[in-house]
Amino acid sequence: MKKFLVYTVIVSMLLACAPVFAGTHGRNGKVSGRSIGAGALSLIIWPGIGQAINDQKYEKNLTHALLGLTGVFRIWSCYDAVVDRQGGVWHNRI
Repeated sequence: MKKFLVYTVIVSMLLACAPVFAGTHGRNGKVSGRSIGAGALSLIIWPGIGQAINDQKYEKNLTHALLGLTGVFRIWSCYDAVVDRQGGVWHNRI
């Protein structure tokens, strides 16, 4: 029972930040084998690698690489690479 409560609290905390990402702009591409591999590289090696593989703009690659210094940004960069999201560099659109 204790483990269940701990997992519930962890999932609740992770889902609480999901609305923050709802306002980001850009349009999703298609999930493909290439984009899944790019997402894995962004998560495991370094954010920004997946965006470079998906042929994103240089500014977006650099933004993801610099924000990769924070450990949390790896998850967002992975998602961004998997869905091959086009656009969204600055102005509240990373």
